[in-house]
Amino acid sequence: MTSLLFKGMVSSFVVCWLLLSATTASANPQLKPVTTVQESSAQWQQTLNAAKGQTVYFYAWGGSKPVNDYLRWATREIAQQYGIRLMHVKVTDPSEPVSRLTAENGRTSAIDLMWVNGENFAYLKQQGFLLGNLWSAIPNAAFLAVEHLPITVDFGEPMDGFEVPWGIGQFNLIAESQVYPQAKISAQSLLNISQANANTVTYPRPPEFHGTTFLKQLLVDLSKADPRLYQLATLPAQEALLPLLWQYLDRLHPHLWQQGKAFPSSAAEQLLLYQQKRLSMAVSFNPNQWVKEKSSQQISESSLRRYFSDGAITNSHNLAIPKSAPSPNAAKVVINFMLSEKAQQEKFTGVWGDPSVIRSLLNDKATMPAHPELHSSWHVLIEKTWQQRYGG
Repeated sequence: MTSLLFKGMVSSFVVCWLLLSATTASANPQLKPVTTVQESSAQWQQTLNAAKGQTVYFYAWGGSKPVNDYLRWATREIAQQYGIRLMHVKVTDPSEPVSRLTAENGRTSAIDLMWVNGENFAYLKQQGFLLGNLWSAIPNAAFLAVEHLPITVDFGEPMDGFEVPWGIGQFNLIAESQVYPQAKISAQSLLNISQANANTVTYPRPPEFHGTTFLKQLLVDLSKADPRLYQLATLPAQEALLPLLWQYLDRLHPHLWQQGKAFPSSAAEQLLLYQQKRLSMAVSFNPNQWVKEKSSQQISESSLRRYFSDGAITNSHNLAIPKSAPSPNAAKVVINFMLSEKAQQEKFTGVWGDPSVIRSLLNDKATMPAHPELHSSWHVLIEKTWQQRYGG
């Protein structure tokens, strides 16, 4: 559900998104024009009136200082403009809000707003936990760049108005350019680097989402982007494809940091090890994090962004409101603000550097060649089997 976080040339960037969007357009009703409520309408004014003075408990990933700083900025803006108190409830694992909603079993929730990614979206949607019709109920949803970005399907599951995209994530490495001289990397080149630079390569321990995505990038490369990865993982597909990953990891792990017997708990911990020059690479889902880290002198000047040869696995991170939320009107106002040009601009150019999802802010600064997300069933399988084989 959360997920939490994210990292050029958008002329090529937009072309990549168009190609991705074309693959899902025929099956995705959200690509049709969406009629949204107008900010000037009586209906939206009623929402604003009902929201004033309310508190929105926003369950969102708390593992990134830039993200936390951005949300503190948004909290001040929302309080000033709308009289709404936004409370960032920091979660460390995407399963936390899901477990809470399951335990609440339809009773009034402690959660007003959630940061959701495809890891748990399908489950939340199928269980009926989410408030629907968000795209039509939130005025600024009309400005979402659905024609250019793959932001209407989440890990193979159509959003259908149960969540609203508010940013783009692309998996990449922040790496020492001397050790990683090529912009693109492959599973084989990473193995070669790990052998030549023992104890300097690693990845976060799954089910931390950066770690799981690292494994998915490897599987895409090792399988030559087998089409079955983007469909429900049938047993024959599992038997054909997953051994490619496990055989590779069996070769890679002895050369990793801690010989593959221990892993960083998060991308933030791995970045700290990289800053301390104990690692030659860190992982990120933000295509601009390397620029932000260099500008604040947190990483070496020789650090550059690297991505896998098939393209960076790309997805949106999204906002959703539980059906049992105590303050749904205020949560809608918060989402509307998050999709405003002011908030999207600050998110991109401020401390976070997260690419925008609205039309007016598409530009040529942002990202890398994109690769579509795998079907969510592969995500679950990879995490479960990894734990069995390497979890200890």
